[in-house]
Amino acid sequence: MSHDLSTGADPYQDIRAAVRALCAEFPPEYHRRVDEARGYPEEFVDALTRAGWLAALIPEEYGGSGLGLAEASVIMEEINRAGGNSGACHGQMYNMNTLVRHGSEEQRQRYLPRIASGELRLQSMAVTEPTTGTDTTRIKTTAVKRGDRWVINGQKVWISRVQHSDLMILLARTTPLDQVQKKSEGMSIFLVDIAAAMKSGMEVKPIANMVNHETNELFFDDLELPEDSLIGEEGKGFKYILTGLNAERTLIAAECIGDGYWFTDKVVAYAKERVVFGRPIGQNQGVQFPIAEAYIEIEAANLMRWDACRRYDAGLPCGAQANMAKYLAAKASWEAANACIQFHGGFGFANEYDVERKFRETRLYQVAPISTNLILSHVAEHVLGLPRSF
Repeated sequence: MSHDLSTGADPYQDIRAAVRALCAEFPPEYHRRVDEARGYPEEFVDALTRAGWLAALIPEEYGGSGLGLAEASVIMEEINRAGGNSGACHGQMYNMNTLVRHGSEEQRQRYLPRIASGELRLQSMAVTEPTTGTDTTRIKTTAVKRGDRWVINGQKVWISRVQHSDLMILLARTTPLDQVQKKSEGMSIFLVDIAAAMKSGMEVKPIANMVNHETNELFFDDLELPEDSLIGEEGKGFKYILTGLNAERTLIAAECIGDGYWFTDKVVAYAKERVVFGRPIGQNQGVQFPIAEAYIEIEAANLMRWDACRRYDAGLPCGAQANMAKYLAAKASWEAANACIQFHGGFGFANEYDVERKFRETRLYQVAPISTNLILSHVAEHVLGLPRSF
């Protein structure tokens, strides 16, 4: 699953070449324009969908490519490496495995072929809440069975791409916290038809934010869902959602690696040609060393990404590796971003160089989809065996 380091061969060269060719049709000016308009890169996402890239993780019998997380991660990496932002479409990748692995055969037959063809989009996952944040087991959104319907009440926040998605995965409590033996039990996941829900009890409020990242607050007021919107077994939702979260963290790591390479390529080219005091600034060790250090860290994060992908695709436990890959990659891309903006000087702040846009975009991943401190506590507790800190 990882690179053959003895020959330097990249087993994903064909995918990289194809994604790069598609991305080349959407030059930096396109992404700059979308960012300035606070818009959504509709044409870009449509092109990715038509080319089949967003159906990478859907099995072939349902019209997808049947690829693994490793291949999906390469697609995301290349989008960011080309100057784009996978945040517009990565939800379709990591949400897919929740449906593929835990949905019923009837649900897979009903939805996957239409997602693969682009008729439907599955871009959103509603887990986070305003009062619980990362403490997922304490979510307050409830789903109560009434006859042949589920009735949803509660609130979610930072739920992205709702306006550009047809379906959403929703985590809600089906058994109250004080009635379960383990706090991770008693939660269930549902597949929500967004258009129908917005007419019958779900309110969507966009949240303006630092990056052009479409995200929202959701309010549920007696939203009724059909009985068959439940995915998998009732009460097992937390375990199921971890499938999606480990995929998400690994894919975000790949996006940060793509960003990191974009920043180092950009700053290396600039440092070679920018002459100050009669010499290119790239000749100065004060410029070289931060760039070299960021590049080394990107390469190290890349190796951890392949390990996480290998384990995920083999069905092995990969929580620690997914978290560590995300931690290393987000840190490396941020250091590369800082070096890039610093050595561009004033030009780093000019929109036309794209550095400030990518700088804003990659900063998000120190905070989301899981904060750096939570990764550290996960490793401390689950890998090193230290006592739980919360």
